[in-house]
Amino acid sequence: MSNYRIGLIGLGGMAHSHIRWIAEEGRYEVVAVSDVNEGALAEKGDELRIAPDRRYADFKQLIGDPDIDAVVSVTPNNVHAAIIRACLEAGKPFLAEKPFTRVFAEAAPLLALYEARPVRGMIGFSYRYTPAFRYARELVRAGKLGAVRSFSIQYLQGWGSALNDTPYLWRFNKDITGTGTLGDLGSHMIDLARFLFGEFKELSAQMRTLIPERRDPATGRMVPIEVDDFVSFQGVMSGDEAGVFQSSRNAVGSGNQHEVTIYGDAGTLHASTLDPERVVWTREEAPGRLARAVVEVPAYCKATQYGDFLSLLDGDAPDGLPGFMDGYRNQEVLDAVIRASGERRTVELQARPERARE
Repeated sequence: MSNYRIGLIGLGGMAHSHIRWIAEEGRYEVVAVSDVNEGALAEKGDELRIAPDRRYADFKQLIGDPDIDAVVSVTPNNVHAAIIRACLEAGKPFLAEKPFTRVFAEAAPLLALYEARPVRGMIGFSYRYTPAFRYARELVRAGKLGAVRSFSIQYLQGWGSALNDTPYLWRFNKDITGTGTLGDLGSHMIDLARFLFGEFKELSAQMRTLIPERRDPATGRMVPIEVDDFVSFQGVMSGDEAGVFQSSRNAVGSGNQHEVTIYGDAGTLHASTLDPERVVWTREEAPGRLARAVVEVPAYCKATQYGDFLSLLDGDAPDGLPGFMDGYRNQEVLDAVIRASGERRTVELQARPERARE
């Protein structure tokens, strides 16, 4: 089996996790890095023992390097589209962080390019690899909950709360991120719903900026905040499952609380990142008597993001791998949430023909 030479773009905080995940698989080697920060480039280059001529300030040079087999992109949102475009143009396989693009207007041209010249691509919806969510998907697909009537998904964090006096940083800059909580956490909620139930048919939404200004640590001045701190929406999925979604980075006491509760005719299932190896399953134990059980996730439901990326590079996309079209369709739903909130109306999403698996 082949080993793969990886070019890593973006050396900020999340890069540390990706470097660890890459190393754990045993069939990757990071041979090139790129970042606009010269200090980070030098520090991480030394740490990874990257040759000086493989430390690129310009990501396009890294993508064009013929000795790199695949690209991993871990950057802020404002360069997602340009990096994916460069990978498509170079025919270079890639794993790119979510959201797919900063705004939907950047996504449409990428779809046209991809359809003209497909490239093996994966989008970093890492919570598809939470064992509890994968087991929930298996139970839903096997009909163990009966007909699913409704569900709720939430993703709550507390780091942005007023209690923490969180300063202004790039995640609050609309020019960089496009949206706030919606693109950061809401994109994961949308992906989990699609992973479990298929496509969205329609939705209505509200987006709120809870803290209108934050202090810039560089200048000491208060900066107006133009992105959302809170988002909620209601959606109807392709099988008529009704869903309620809530996300905030201002939820005091929530660390990384991403969870789903699924209500079916034969029972209720709860899965959460707070207990990723188990699900809570409520079902009929005997006629008229319900039982609530905490169930361990079976081994066959466990997989890793970089294990699936290996399979993709080997030429086989496993079921459930978040590919290029998952990123694009996620961006369509993000755009629908923005329009539904801004126009105070229900937005319908157009059904699209299925493509061959990426």
